[in-house]
Order: sequence, then structure tokens, then C-alpha cells
Amino acid sequence: MTLHDTIKNWITCTLAIEGDFVLEYPADMVYGDFASNVAMVMAKNIGKNPRELAEEFAEKLRVARIPEIFDVEVAGPGFINFTLSPGIFSDVVEKIISVGPTFGEHSHYSGKRIIVEYTQPNVFKEFHVGHMMNNVIGEAVSRLIEAEGAEVIRATYHGDVGLHVAKAVWGLQNMEVDTGVNVKTLGQAYALGAKLFEIDGKAKEEIIAINKKIYEKSDDEINLLYEKGREISLHYFESMYTRLGSTFDHHFYESQSGEMGKKIVLEYLEKGIFEKSDGAVIFPGEKYGLHTRVFLNSEGLPTYEAKEVGLMHIKQDLFSPFDQSITVTANEQNDFFRVVEKSLEEIFPELHDKLLHLSHGVLKLPSGKMSSRTGDVLSAENIIDMLSDAAREKIKNGVLGDAEKNDIAETVALGALKFTILRQAIGGDIVFDKEKALSLDGDSGPYLQYATVRAKSILVRAKEALGIASGETQPEAMPRALNSWKVTNLERLLERFPSIISRSAKEYAPHYLVTYVTELASEFNSFYASHKIIDLDDPTSLYKVSLTRAFVDVMTSGLHLLGIKVPEEM
Repeated sequence: MTLHDTIKNWITCTLAIEGDFVLEYPADMVYGDFASNVAMVMAKNIGKNPRELAEEFAEKLRVARIPEIFDVEVAGPGFINFTLSPGIFSDVVEKIISVGPTFGEHSHYSGKRIIVEYTQPNVFKEFHVGHMMNNVIGEAVSRLIEAEGAEVIRATYHGDVGLHVAKAVWGLQNMEVDTGVNVKTLGQAYALGAKLFEIDGKAKEEIIAINKKIYEKSDDEINLLYEKGREISLHYFESMYTRLGSTFDHHFYESQSGEMGKKIVLEYLEKGIFEKSDGAVIFPGEKYGLHTRVFLNSEGLPTYEAKEVGLMHIKQDLFSPFDQSITVTANEQNDFFRVVEKSLEEIFPELHDKLLHLSHGVLKLPSGKMSSRTGDVLSAENIIDMLSDAAREKIKNGVLGDAEKNDIAETVALGALKFTILRQAIGGDIVFDKEKALSLDGDSGPYLQYATVRAKSILVRAKEALGIASGETQPEAMPRALNSWKVTNLERLLERFPSIISRSAKEYAPHYLVTYVTELASEFNSFYASHKIIDLDDPTSLYKVSLTRAFVDVMTSGLHLLGIKVPEEM
């Protein structure tokens, strides 16, 4: 239970109330550590003046005060503000250092099994910035849910059959390849096939025929091109997952889900869930306030919709029972998933309320959106390399070797990208600005990394100057704040970390954590500017070092949950 939960339960029990009220952190810490609208909510219910009721509630809470609370005050039209006892903050600092990386984690989701499906690159296509954006969001959401105690099954889903594959195979057959088949030529082949499919009737017929042959595995030459391209793609994807810092527990493939989906759709066609229309099989979404979509085309082949049905059947076979299945995709698939999820609930009633489509916007460059269909693609690899090169130019440490500089540059580049993707609420489009992303002036990934690296360097100097360990000090040896110590906003922010994790996980909203670590880094920089941390003549110096170490631990943990590493040097 977090401190937030403890205080909210105390308010509920002390006031003997029923109803939902808010206990939140005030925007300005001058108003205390927590604020509640409990009096305003209850006043509306009983028709009483909210300010007067707030005064009554505040007095009851002062009488029944718990050790965690130092003061209770009424503000504005009826808010109640709470100030925590100073000793709470020494306890928090001590606990952070004691438990290390697990500080802030909870067991709220203990016993829950949650599938998170994300990234989903299609074979024969490049791993583009959309896949990277999806991967960053899916990984952050997975880590946050895990921090709340859930068992998370990370999965990705590859389109390894379908018209896009047939277009690429046709492209390989009809283009000159001098260097052999590789990731780049696969992308070029797909772009060629996609273009000719739209403007050349003969090419379109050939691509449709190839698509059927791939499903049937009836042509040796096509099978060879298909298997080679598929292998190259999947190997390339694994290298990108490693680079981005993610791993998957399971890989799903449309070649597996397609046949299963077709079988299920035909079965439930007989049961009235699906209908026939012009030789195809459809789900009549209008019956449910949605729109109709085709699940089997006129040639009897499963569409993406039917493949999703097969995929869910496979997920159930492998991972049931599970509490939730989350699918992360771009928001251009919102309508698709509304219909598919409704069809799944009709087929599998036990999935009601267990399916969640988490949709995000797209990452744009100032020049606009990119398209793999036209070949106008900036791959994830391109953008990471571009940022890494720019970051490397900013490294001025002449002692570092080339390998170390390259590692730091890539860590900083990935931190910049991930921060940019996660800093705003999931759903909106993002325009990526390279200079802002790599800035050390604040509100960027490198700014957070630099603040943490600088704090770690202070701990190293403290070890030398004060004779204490920067990372191995036993918790019982950590000095507590003296009575003369005035609690700082840095300590107040450190206390909030567990609640921020809980909210971010509950709402699938990493941007809350991004905002928090940005504020925390800024507050540490202010603390560093106004306090001499290492001072042999200052009796509070050891506590300030402990506070610095607590900051490093929380920042490192918070950034880890966002998928951002902290380099050793910058």
C-alpha cells in the first residue's frame, strides 16, 4: 500500500463517508504534500456549503491525526491540504537506499497475467519508425505493469503472409538485384510490387496468383524466395529488438493464425455470427453500431480480420487463463479493432472486458509522414544512426576510446528518441525535432541522463572526501536528517515515486512518469545549485549525500521503466 492509499483510507474511515473523492498532489508544493476535494464532493451530495464542511472535516482529521500527517489546512472554496510529518521523508530516503531498484514497485496486480502485443513488423518490409514508436510504447507499458506485480507476456505478431508479401516476392522476381537479397532490397521489392499492383492490371493478376501460391506452398521457386526473404526479415527484426532493449516471450505469425481464423469464421458462419455477401464472409457490424468488415474474401482467403480471430484462439490455447490482452497499434487501426474485438466477444464471450486496444499516433519528421508503400521510408535504423552520429559529435571527453564514445552516443540517442515518444499522452502524433531531442537544457532524454550521471559523479567524490561508499553503504548506516534540517522539495518528489508508477500503470500512461522524472531532475539541479553537498564542516553533509544517492536510485529506476539507460559518462 502506498502512502497515498494509507492517507485516503484514513480520510474515508475518519469521516465515515461513502463516495469517490480525489486525493492528489497539488500543482504547487507550497500548498502541502496532498490535497483533497472530499468536502466539495460531499457538500454537493448533501447540499451544504463546501467551505464550511471542509472546516468540519479538517477538525475531525486533526483530532484523529495519524503519524504520517503533520498538518491539515483548508484552502480555497473547500479543498483540504495535508502536510506530511518531516520524519516521513527521512524514512523514504532510507527505504529507497535499502530496497534499491525495487523501490516504488507494488503487488497491486499480483496474480494477474497480462499479454501485451506490440511492435508487429511485417516481413519483407523495413523496420520503420512506426514499429520503433510502437515498440517503445509497448515496452514501457509492459515494464510499468510488471512493476505493479503482474505477470506480463510480451508478444509480437508478424505479417508473414498476405498481399504485401506477394507484392514483395513479385518485386524480387521483376527487379535486378546485384548484391543479393537483403533488408534493403526487400523494401525496394515491396515498393515496386505495391506501385505496379495499383497501376498495372497484369502485375496485379500475377501478384494475386503469387499470394495464393504462398498460402498453398505450391510453387518451388516462390517458396524459395519467400522463405529466404522471411528468414532475412526475422533475423533483422531480432537485431532491432536488441538495439531497442526489448525481448519477446512469444512470436506469432499470420501464417499460423490465418488457417485457424478461417476455420473459426466458417464454424461461426453456421452459427449466425458471420454472414455471406457477394461470395465473401462478413461480420455485420451495423448490428452493433459499427461497420461491416470482410473476414474471408471471395477467394476464401482469410483477411487481417480473420487472422486476428485465429490469433486470439492461439493466445487462449497458449496462455489461458489470462486477465487481459493488450494490443498496441497505430490509431489508424482504431475502426478495425472496434469491429474485430466485437466479433471476438461474440465468438468467445469469456473475453468480454479482457481486450484492450491501446492506440498511438505516428512519429513525423518536419517533412511529414513516411510510407513503406511508396518507398519513402526512414527506417528505425536510419534515425537511430542519425541521432547517434549527432550525439557522438557532442562528446568532448578526450579520454574515452572510440568504442566507449559509440556506446554512449547510442545510449543518448535512444534516450532522446524514447523520451520524445513517451513524453506526451499516447494517441497524438509527434513531430520529431533532432536538436530539441538531443538538448541538455531540459525536457529531453539526454537532460535526464546527464542529471543522473552528474549525481553519480558526486557520490564518487563523496566517497573520496567523506570516506563513505557511494553505492554499498548499508541502510542502517545511512544518516537521517537532523532536527535542524528543513525538508526540501527534492525529498517531497522522491516520496511520490511509488504513486506515480501506480497511476502510470493503471492508466497505461508512461507520460506521467516522464513528467515526474523531468521534474525530479530539475529539482535535483536546483538542490545542487543551492546546497553544498560535500562539506566536511557541515553535519548535514552525510544526509545530503544520502539524498543524492536516493535521487540516483529513483531516477535510474524511473528511466529503466521507460526503457531508457543511463550511461556511465556523458
